[in-house]
Amino acid sequence: MNKQILITGATGMVGKKLIFRLQKAGHQVSILSRTPKKIKDVRVFLWDVSKGSIDKDCLNGIDTIVHLAGENIAGKLWSEKQKKEIIDSRVQSTALLYRAIQESKSSVKNFISASAVGYYGDCGDEILTEETPGGFGFMAECCRLWEQSVDAGKVLGLRVVKLRIGIILAKDQGALAALARPIRFFAGAPLGSGKQWMPWIHLHDIVSLFVSAIENPIMQGAYNACAPFPVTNTTLTKAVAARLHRPVWPIHVPEKIIRLLLGEMSNVIFISTNTSAEKILETDFKFKYTQLNEALTDIYKA
Repeated sequence: MNKQILITGATGMVGKKLIFRLQKAGHQVSILSRTPKKIKDVRVFLWDVSKGSIDKDCLNGIDTIVHLAGENIAGKLWSEKQKKEIIDSRVQSTALLYRAIQESKSSVKNFISASAVGYYGDCGDEILTEETPGGFGFMAECCRLWEQSVDAGKVLGLRVVKLRIGIILAKDQGALAALARPIRFFAGAPLGSGKQWMPWIHLHDIVSLFVSAIENPIMQGAYNACAPFPVTNTTLTKAVAARLHRPVWPIHVPEKIIRLLLGEMSNVIFISTNTSAEKILETDFKFKYTQLNEALTDIYKA
């Protein structure tokens, strides 16, 4: 059955692809944006999370919300002000959506939200399932508050799904672009020990996962949105370098130097999250890319 879907954060890397995929599947798409935009066959409504304002007409006829909005966690150095903005952009935006649902008495039934593997904090080689308790540090605290705000939708009778996303692999976008940049300039090297686990997922598959979460009524709760075989930082660095036909230096970039440059934000690079994909596989979801080399071959095939 075709759905009426409202997306936040729709102009980001995942959102753009998701709109196209949902329309192709016959669903009707609307988006919430901070500024006016024109997107073919998409209704655009305005909101301002900082001011607590939202066009409640955005919920007319909507049965599913996909919540992708949130300040880029690695966009700026983590001052106390920036950390508050990162959390507020997730927690307050969720609260605003739920308040609008209550006040408009809308027909929303499903709430699909992004989350992140940062929920687990730094766990070394431990295999992390969705039942693993949340960890420590800013990213874990941010994800805990984020998911807590999303879970409030259960009180409204909503089916709530939270996708804990790892590194999204896409050409010239996101984390992969940042990793590839020094490699392209012959400065590629593992970061720190290089042993930290980095769960990844191809852009095609994370979009497919959101579509599955929308269409599969059995899915609910948290899921590790990562390919079945996470890799270490060293393995990822060497694999990207091989695709770019560049060498990798036999030395590692010292962790102290990166922490000096990035401060607390360097935890984005150094936390180790060895995630399990068992729960998502049990929903019969089929990854297109399960192996890192397959994913990178597709990304760099041109």
